[in-house]
Formats: sequence, C-alpha cells, structure tokens
Amino acid sequence: MQISVAEHQKLEGTLSALRSDRLPMWQLFRTLADYYLPRRYVWLLSDKERRVREARNPMILDGTGTKSARTLASGMMNGITSPSRPWFKVRVVGFDDDAENEVRLWLDEVTRRMLLVMAESNFYNSLAVLYLDLVVFGTASMLIYEDRESVIRCSNPALGEFYIAQSHRLQVNTFAREFSYKVHQIEARWGKENMSDALRARVEQGGAALQQDVDIVHLIIPNPDGKGPFAFSEFYWEKGAPTGQILERRGYHEMPGIFPRWELTGNDSYGMCPAMDALGDVIQLQHETKKKAQGLDKLVSPPMLADIQLAHRPTALLPNGVTFVSGMQNNGGMKPAYQIQIPLQELTADIREIQFRISETFHNDLFKMISQLETVRSATEIDARKEEKLVLLGSVLERFENEALDPAINRIFGCMQRAGLIPPAPESIQNADLEIQYDSILSAAQRAVGVIPTERWLTMVGNVAAIYPSAVNIPNFDQLLRDYARDIGVPARGINSVEDASALTQEQNDLAQQREAAATGEVLVNSAKQLSETQVTPGVSALQRIIGG
Repeated sequence: MQISVAEHQKLEGTLSALRSDRLPMWQLFRTLADYYLPRRYVWLLSDKERRVREARNPMILDGTGTKSARTLASGMMNGITSPSRPWFKVRVVGFDDDAENEVRLWLDEVTRRMLLVMAESNFYNSLAVLYLDLVVFGTASMLIYEDRESVIRCSNPALGEFYIAQSHRLQVNTFAREFSYKVHQIEARWGKENMSDALRARVEQGGAALQQDVDIVHLIIPNPDGKGPFAFSEFYWEKGAPTGQILERRGYHEMPGIFPRWELTGNDSYGMCPAMDALGDVIQLQHETKKKAQGLDKLVSPPMLADIQLAHRPTALLPNGVTFVSGMQNNGGMKPAYQIQIPLQELTADIREIQFRISETFHNDLFKMISQLETVRSATEIDARKEEKLVLLGSVLERFENEALDPAINRIFGCMQRAGLIPPAPESIQNADLEIQYDSILSAAQRAVGVIPTERWLTMVGNVAAIYPSAVNIPNFDQLLRDYARDIGVPARGINSVEDASALTQEQNDLAQQREAAATGEVLVNSAKQLSETQVTPGVSALQRIIGG
C-alpha cells in the first residue's frame, strides 16, 4: 500500500517525537522492571542485553514488592471489574431509575449482552495484565479490536514497546509502538502485495527465512479537525521500508484502545504509581536481606586463621575461607579470623518494618483487612475501617473509570452495534444519549460512605420521635429510602416505581378502610341482634339493659 512521501515523513516525525518524550522515563521503567517484574519486560533491554541476560534475576532476594503489587492489582480487578458479578449498567441521560418499564428492560438487556461479550472474549484476561502494569509502571495499555469469533479481541502492548501522547484535555489520543513479527506472520496478516521487495524475497526463499524477525511500526493518531468519517487513523509499516510504502491503513470511529494512568503530574503523558513510591523501600529491602544472608553465612561458616605451616598459600576471608599466618601452633593451629556478632534481632525487625511499609504503600491493608486484624472485630467495625481506607483510592478509581472503563465500554458498545448485537432501542429514547453507572464493589463502597449522614439523621429522628411524635413528619421517607437504595447499589428492578408504590399504598389504605367498615358493621349487627333478643322489664328500657344503665 502506498501513501504520499510527505504524509509518511509526518508519521515518522510523530514517532520520533513520541520516542523523545518517553526517553526521560526509560531508566525509571528499567529500574522498576528489575525490582518488580524482571522476566517479563525484556523489551526494556537492548537487543544485546536480551541475548546475554541470565535467566535468573540477581536483583530480587525478597519478593515482598512483587507480591504486594500483585495483591493490589488482584484486589482492584476483583473490586472494580469482577468477572463474577455485574459491575456496570447502562443508563439513559435524563431518565432516572423509575423510567418506564420498556426502557428499563432494554437497558438491562444491553448491559447483559455487553457483559456476556466481555466474559466470552479475552477481555478480563487482558484487564488483569492492565492492572498489574498500572500498579507497577503507572501507565498501562490495552488494544480492543473487532473480532469475527468473539466480537472483540484484546491485547496488551508491553512497556518498552509503546509510546503515548495526550490531548489538551489530558486524555491519550495518540499511540505508537515498535514490535517484531516473523516474515510468515506479516504475509498471513497483510499479504505479499503490501510487503517490501526485501520481504517478498524472503517469502520466495522460504524455509528459515520465514522465521526471521522484522521490526514493525504501529501508529494511531486522531484525524485532524475531525475530517473524514473516522475519528482515528491507524498505520502499520515496516521499519526501514522505502518511504511511502506501508502495510495497512485503517480508520476507527472510537479510539481502539485504553491507556489509563495511576496519577499524573502536570502535563506528563506517563503516570506515577505506588511502585515508584515504594521503590526506595524495595531497594533497601534487597540490600538488608543480602547483608543478613551474608552475616548468617559467616556465622555458620566463619573465615578461619591457620598456621602457615599447614598450607603453602592463603585463601580469602570468605565463609569457609582460611588465611594462613605464622605463630598459630600455640593457639591450636586454627581459629576464626574475627569475632562475628550479627544484630540478628534488630536486623529482622527492620526488615519486617520495611516489608510493612511496602505493603502499606500498595494498599494491601485494604484488600487483606480481615486477615490482618489482630483480634476478632464486629462486622460494623470492619465496614467502618474499609470505608475509611477506600477514601484513599477514590481519586484513583475515578481516574480509572474515566481513562479506562468509559472508553472501553464505549468501544465495545460500538463494536457490538456494528455487528448487529444491540437490540433496537424503544422509540421514546431513540435520540437519547447513554451513560454508564458503575456498580462494582469499590464503587458501591465509595457511594456507601455518603449514606452515613442519612443513617445518623434517621436514627436521630427515631430517637426524638419517642418524646416528640411530630418529628416523623419532617423526613421525606420515600425519597430518602430511594436515594439510600441507589447509593448502596440496590438494582433498579428491585425497587417499585413511584407510580407502583403510590398504587400499592392506595390499595393498602382502601383495604384498611374496608376492614374498619366491616368491623364497625359487625358491631352494629351484633348490637341489633342482642337488642331484639332482650326481654323487656317494666320500668327498665331495653337499651338500658344492654348498656348496663
């Protein structure tokens, strides 16, 4: 495929600028990978380093940092986008939860289908990788493409492969990456007609030539000024191919990827994260763990001094090492080179303190709250502690919803709509805009913090009503209960609409009036019957006999 030389040069210039923008973060990313995920992000190494690097990693002696990062990532996965429960629902802007039944049924069906597509694709598998990248590197990526078999197909470009840039609204709108494909993979995906002459020659050669790696450049940019039917354009080309020759050019209505950041500083494109905050503690932990091991090794197998006559040359002052000196015969011939006194108790206590600081930085106390309690606590106290700690993740949760979940749901909805998997909307909301309400565990817990004033006020009203009955007339109980149910995540289908609730109340009042009228009528009938059966005594009226007068 051919594009103009000028356009291709602009694309190369964009890639070069993105590479320069990421350069200051490169060394930090490498350090984070060394101390948290060393075997995974080899793309942060040069080609030579990847070839000669040992399979083992000498940086990590204590895995507390890695385990803490995985605990936070797993806790966020379960708390925000749990595959085992609905974590969002589609709503119509301008319609509340008491909307007409047809609209509510359509919204529930759309939500159900979207959750089904997510579950049957690799969406949740990619989300797990996304959370871990976000926690460790502060920046993560996930591409979402349409797929014939599973509607959508997701992938996670690794840190070191990709570059990002953001718009004036501080939202990522430009993505690029450099990766490698085998020659036969390029032929299967883009065809020989789009390959360069050099690659076509390798295809013709066959054999081992088909397994050779080829560097590919991938770039997604917004269309300028919204020109054309698509909002974004995507390009693939061989690195080093003749200018103007590309492998593919496509357009997208939505950004085909999500790129969340944990926390931003100013206009930086790449985010900060807990792993960066805990990096100093993690490095210190490895250092002290190594010193402790060296001390224990010398304590168990101390270096020795021996008489020079026992050997012809000295050895080092290492564990089990022997240094030969003269004049040792009168001292038994051998003794330790020096007295070894390891402050084992103090060193162990300091290591434990560092481990605690690391786990606290990664908010592990939030996701392991019950298991870390020293004593048995009541459910009320556990809830109070959890709500207090969830406030710490409030800003992170809001950013993740804005930068990851909103665009992901919008992208998946668009893919499903183009595939004909979204049912026709009711006529009453044909031109209405849709919005997302999140009902995840963390979102519900965040909203539940706001119901505490309502609970305290209603408790106060109940206490005051004992001495001032008119206090119960002050609250609008109907609206308070509806707001409370919404804030703690009760599904809309579990709450009667205002009209249904009013009809039920009227029906209950009518039944009560009917029972009261029936009871009054029964009393009158019994009184009349008793009156008719009473014998009249001279001087005393029948009515006086009945009432005891």
